[in-house]
Amino acid sequence: MKSFYSTLAKLSAVIILLFAVNTNAQNISDALRLGLPGLGVSARALGMGNSYIGLSDDASAAYFNPAGLGLLKRIELSGNLDYNKFQNSTSFLGQNSNESNTQTRLDRVSLAIPFPTYQGSLVFGISYHTSKDLTGALKFDGFNSDTTSMIQNLLGTNIPYDLYLTDADTLNQTPQTPINGNLNQSGSILSSGSVNNLAFTGAIEVYKNFFVGLNFDYITGSYTSNNDYYEDDTHNVYQGETAAGEPQTRDFQTFYLNRILDWDIKGWDAKLGILYQMNNFARFGATVQFPKFHTIKEKFTVNGRSDFNTGTSYNLSTSQYSDQVEYDIVTPFELGVGFSVNIVGLIVSAQATLIDYSQMEYKNPKGLSDEYVASLNKDITTTLGSVINLNAGAEYTIPVIGLRFRGGFILQPSAYKNDPSEYDRKYVTAGVGFLVGQTVGVDIGFAHGWWKNYGDNYGTNVSRTFQDIKTNRVILGMTYRF
Repeated sequence: MKSFYSTLAKLSAVIILLFAVNTNAQNISDALRLGLPGLGVSARALGMGNSYIGLSDDASAAYFNPAGLGLLKRIELSGNLDYNKFQNSTSFLGQNSNESNTQTRLDRVSLAIPFPTYQGSLVFGISYHTSKDLTGALKFDGFNSDTTSMIQNLLGTNIPYDLYLTDADTLNQTPQTPINGNLNQSGSILSSGSVNNLAFTGAIEVYKNFFVGLNFDYITGSYTSNNDYYEDDTHNVYQGETAAGEPQTRDFQTFYLNRILDWDIKGWDAKLGILYQMNNFARFGATVQFPKFHTIKEKFTVNGRSDFNTGTSYNLSTSQYSDQVEYDIVTPFELGVGFSVNIVGLIVSAQATLIDYSQMEYKNPKGLSDEYVASLNKDITTTLGSVINLNAGAEYTIPVIGLRFRGGFILQPSAYKNDPSEYDRKYVTAGVGFLVGQTVGVDIGFAHGWWKNYGDNYGTNVSRTFQDIKTNRVILGMTYRF
């Protein structure tokens, strides 16, 4: 007969599962999910490599440089439709797998209104936009001939015992299992979600051609990750009794584990920007993105099953291995500078942004110990470093017809110290726009990104997925000025 186990022993399983890198829950990757920059909110800017700090002459300035809002002389209403495709080619134990995930959404609606002044300009704006897309995908399948398994990794919990994969529970005895690796390991992860901002922005021309702007963002969002993991005895290694005294567990076949992570995101942030325009020839801008404060309400649900060739299966009690916690993630300051130059219809722009990821931190835990959160913050400090993101772009307008062609490049170095360049996120961008009588604008922006990543199902480099990631994003934008 199964005995009653303490809540502490059950929750230890949740903690161990949270450390799985591929799951990305309550670890460094978790914080980076909110700390890494998104791909912007403007079709025109995307086409120019999001090099917009020194340009920002439309309502999307609320995202890039709020001071640029002061350049508007007419009321502007604009919005975007966004399509994003995430592709992941994974190498796992010599086998290759492919998985993809897509998302389409209306990702921005902005309104900017200039107010009459005796001199200079005063402009206020409101914008609702998606600042970050959290779509992801991963699939892997391969035979692990090593003497390790997720089953063995979970022996510090009661999961193997509840699934009749060991004859001892962690409360009373030292657990052992006859499972000793040599299993086919496979699985998939699909994730979706977004971070959204309701931005209130104001800009003023404090001196001729010198603009100052400030915005305040109310942050909302959600994130869901669904992780399926299997270990199968495809080579018939375990054709015998797997738990002493339990003949129904002969001929082990499959161990299955499902982990679902759900986030509800709330928070706020602010950005200060300045912009100087030099005789309609060049612009210089700078921004200070203040730390973003995110409150995460997290639900972590675990399901599991074991199958035996006797026709017997056992399932985990989901309520015993699930949890709800709450904590804050605070991202670091971001300091950006940029410029743009207009030469006879050709605009060239570039910018650089400094981010020190080691300053990210977890705060105010509820349901997690202070010691646990302190260890996470220590890992962030020792593992992550500072980077300089680079953006460059160009736009050429064909005279008379108002047709605009754009191109750009984005480099976002890896936040991890000493990572090789293949882990840096790189994007090439392109776009086209058409302006009708300075009133109606239609823009299309495209970005193709690529980088490498890896993740461990358990342990360190004993069940590792090597990932080759590619993304394609298309933004269709509409602008009306009146």
